[in-house]
Amino acid sequence: MAYFDLTGQTAIVTGGASGIGLAISRRLAAAGATVAIADMNLAAAETAAASVPGAFAIQVDVADWASVEAAWAAVIVRTGQIHILVNNAGIAGKAAPLWEQDYSDWTKCIRVNMDGVWNGCKAVIGHMREHKYGRIVSIASVAGKDGNPNMTAYSATKAAVIGFTKSLGKEVATDGICVNAVAPAVVRTPILDQLTPEQVKYMTDKIPMRRTGEPEEIAAVVHFLASPDCSFVTAQTYDASGGRSTY
Repeated sequence: MAYFDLTGQTAIVTGGASGIGLAISRRLAAAGATVAIADMNLAAAETAAASVPGAFAIQVDVADWASVEAAWAAVIVRTGQIHILVNNAGIAGKAAPLWEQDYSDWTKCIRVNMDGVWNGCKAVIGHMREHKYGRIVSIASVAGKDGNPNMTAYSATKAAVIGFTKSLGKEVATDGICVNAVAPAVVRTPILDQLTPEQVKYMTDKIPMRRTGEPEEIAAVVHFLASPDCSFVTAQTYDASGGRSTY
């Protein structure tokens, strides 16, 4: 018996062209899924898809409702059904104390990290309810639990993802749909380039394992939550933090 088998299923992974998203795309494809690598950068998505068996690229701006709605409709036309949605696309935002930020720094994080999750879920939830099956996994962060200084917008939006996950998971608990989140600590991806070395050190020093996570380690947790084996787990947030968060 193969556990966490995804043969015959279609998964959408936003921000799937690099970092955690690419690791998730590879993991789900290796389990048998057809993976739509959804990214704003179509060229990067196409390059990523070429390296992932069973994957194809699709361009999407998760912050734009019309873009998401059209992209998900295109995936349904191509594959027939969306079984899995992984809301991975996100930005770190400006690393600075609040008095050194402006309103655009705040709204940019909200548009991508919060609106992006809402748009992705809203565009697929009716489809999943119709088919009485679905797995939604959103990438949150331990910053959404603990709050990282100099990352107010990021921390707030990731806290919102956790709250949204709890709420939506309860709304569709009898529809065959499981909705969960994963809260990583700092992971070695290109998103770290948006932060200062001091900010990265602050986050890493809080991890008992004394290292950053690897994208593949996050993908392993997502794989379970995206699978049929995840049948009695919903509205939860799974930490992948090297011991940083224990609640």
